[in-house]
Amino acid sequence: MWMANDGNYRELRYFSSWRQDRKIEQLLLPRELRLVTAQTSVPIGLAIVMTDDTSIGIETCEELFTPNSPHIQLSLEGVEIFLNSSASHHELRKLHTRIELIEEATEKAGGVYVYANQQGCDGDRIYYDGCSLISLNGKLICQGSQFSLQDVEVITTTVDLETVRTHRVGRNSRNQQAASNSPTASGYERVYVAADLTRFPAPVAVGQPIPATYHTPEEEIALGPACWLWDYLRRSGMKGYFVPLSGGIDSCATATIVYSMCTLVAKEARLGNQQVIDDAVRITGEKNDYVPLDAREFCNKIFHTCYMGTENSSPETRKRAKDLAEAIGSYHTDLNMDAVVTSIRTLFAVTTGKTPLFKIHGGTQTENLALQNIQARLRMLLSYMFAQLSPWVRGFNGGLLVLGSANVDESLRGYMTKYDCSSADINPIGGISKTDLKRFIAYAQTKFDLPILEHFLTAVPTAELEPITSDYVQADEVDMGMTYDELSIFGRLRKVEKCGPYSMFRRLVQDWSSFLSPIESSP
Repeated sequence: MWMANDGNYRELRYFSSWRQDRKIEQLLLPRELRLVTAQTSVPIGLAIVMTDDTSIGIETCEELFTPNSPHIQLSLEGVEIFLNSSASHHELRKLHTRIELIEEATEKAGGVYVYANQQGCDGDRIYYDGCSLISLNGKLICQGSQFSLQDVEVITTTVDLETVRTHRVGRNSRNQQAASNSPTASGYERVYVAADLTRFPAPVAVGQPIPATYHTPEEEIALGPACWLWDYLRRSGMKGYFVPLSGGIDSCATATIVYSMCTLVAKEARLGNQQVIDDAVRITGEKNDYVPLDAREFCNKIFHTCYMGTENSSPETRKRAKDLAEAIGSYHTDLNMDAVVTSIRTLFAVTTGKTPLFKIHGGTQTENLALQNIQARLRMLLSYMFAQLSPWVRGFNGGLLVLGSANVDESLRGYMTKYDCSSADINPIGGISKTDLKRFIAYAQTKFDLPILEHFLTAVPTAELEPITSDYVQADEVDMGMTYDELSIFGRLRKVEKCGPYSMFRRLVQDWSSFLSPIESSP
C-alpha cells in the first residue's frame, strides 16, 4: 500500500502503510461486534473480493497516481471492478489528470473503474472537489459534478460485464501476461462473498460513453474557492466575511469570489436545498422562513467591505472600491486613517527625536519602507476591529472572518508586508498567480454581469503607500524590478518543474535568449 506524503499530504505522519504485500490477516473483533455479527474475526489487508459472478479490487487515491498502480496486477488476476474511495483535493486543471489516469487504466487493463471522491472543506486549507467518475474499458460513462454545495452526491449507471471480458479477450499480450502470473508467488488472496451483483436481463439501459466535462481555470477559480468559503463559514460559527478593499485587482478578486459564493448559495436555495437554506438562516440570524434567493441581498447580509484610505490613496482606487461594493451588494464602509498613521509617526518622533521621511521628501530607503509598513499593518489592525464590531454596528450578533488578498506571486517574491493583507483568517487567493487572477476577473466580468471589473483589469497595480506627486506614482512592477508575468514564470519553474535558482537561470537563459542577455536574465 502506498500513501501520499508530498504537497499538502503528510499521511505517513499519522499512519503506517500496510506492508504485507497482497496478504490478509484475521483481525479479532471487539466483544460488542462479535455479538452483533456472530463472528469472532474479519479479514484485513490486501485482497480480492470474489462474488458469485465477478471480482472486485481496491486501490487508494495515491496508488492511482503511482507508476506501478495496483489495478495493473489486479486486472491480470481477473479483477473486473476497481473501487477507489479517494480524497483528492482541488488544484487548477487537476481533473484532467484524474480522468486521463482512470481512462488509461481501464483502456489497457479492461474493466470498470468506480472512482468516488470526497467533497467539501476538511476544516483546513484543502477543498475536495468531488466529481465522482465511472469508466468502462477506457471510456467515461458517468461523471458527477465537480463543485457542489451538497454534502453528498450519488451517481449510478449500469454496465455489462461481458464487455469487460470481450475487451480483454481481444488483447493477446495482456492475456499472456495474465497467464504467466504465479498465484503462489505474487497472487492476491481472495475473500469470497455469496452474492450476485448482476441481473439478467438488465433492468435499465447500460451506460454509454460520454465526453468528459471540464471547467476552465477561470471557472475553477470562481467555483472551487467559493465552495470552500461557504463550507468554512458554515462550520466556523461566524456571521460572514470582511475584506479591506484597496481598489486593486487582488482584493477585487477576493471580493468577487465571495460574490460567487453568494450566487451559488442563492442557486441552491432556489433549487430547494434545505441544508443550504438552514445554514443561511443560522448565519444571517434571520427568521426561519428566510430563503436567500437573491445573491446581492444575501451578500449584503454576510459580506462587509471597507476602503481604508490615506493621503497617499487616489480618488480612482476609492471609487473603484465603492463601485465594486455597490455592484455585488456588500455592506461597504469608507474611511480615512491618516489620524492613526500620524499618531504612530508622532509617537516615534517624540520617543526618538527623529522624524522618518518618505524618499521623495529626502528620506532613506529604510525610512521609506518603514513608513509604508506602518500603513499596511494598521490596515490589518483596523480590519480585525471592524470585522469584530461591524455586525454589532448593524444590530447583529457575532463577528466576521477576515479574508486576505495576497496572491502566490507576491508571496514568492516577498513583495508584501508581514501582518498586512497577507495576515488574515484565511486567504482564498493565496495559491493563485496574478495572471490567473486577471483571467478570472475577465471571466467574472461577463459571468456575473459586473462591468466595473473592466476598470480593475486596466488599472496599474500599485500599493499606494507612498505620496503621489505630479511626476511620481508608485507602481508594483517598478518596485519589484520585474513584471507579474515574469513572476508567474518563476513560480511555475519553481513549483511545477522543481527548479532551483541555478537550474531556473539556465532554463531562462534559453527561453529568454531572443530578447534578454544572460546578464539581464540573472537578477
